[in-house]
Amino acid sequence: MSHKLKVVAVSGNLQRPSRTLVLVEQLLAALGDVVPIEMQLIELGDIGPQFAGTLYRSQLPAAVEAQVAAIESADLLLVASPVYRGSYTGLLKHLFDFVHHEALTDKPVLLAATGGSDRHALVIDHQLRSLFSFFQALTLPIGVYAVEKDFDGYEIASPALRARIALAAERAVPHLRDIAPAARGKSAPVALAA
Repeated sequence: MSHKLKVVAVSGNLQRPSRTLVLVEQLLAALGDVVPIEMQLIELGDIGPQFAGTLYRSQLPAAVEAQVAAIESADLLLVASPVYRGSYTGLLKHLFDFVHHEALTDKPVLLAATGGSDRHALVIDHQLRSLFSFFQALTLPIGVYAVEKDFDGYEIASPALRARIALAAERAVPHLRDIAPAARGKSAPVALAA
């Protein structure tokens, strides 16, 4: 029996409906098409009010502590944020302030972002990658950035964006094959779809 990879997706959307959430859901579906996964979705809009004023992890409500623990124990993280003032959301950063600084070492992280225009397309490389470099995480080579014109309302309408999502999932596979068994503490390799 093949082991499923534990994928924890963190969507930095603060409200619904959300293009960022739509992008996260499509990325999860694409990952599920190429590897066996079990997924957990964390939406900042749902949990943000519970920890926004919290300073120390020991003060987190149990529900938020469980989400932080899920991030730390994931085989793969998928992290996406809408762009606010040229960066990811402040609540996204605050959530990761509670993550232990060694918990994400060598953990693969797929990055994504949504913005109003192409001028923020480098947010993945200039903002999100540097955050996860602090954690010594392995940010995957293909990030996915989407703009408003890629959507029809809250549905992905762009064939180019759909192709980028599929490419990101496909390019993740070699990194998951190498890292996931060690991350799970299992000696048997994870069986991945061809």
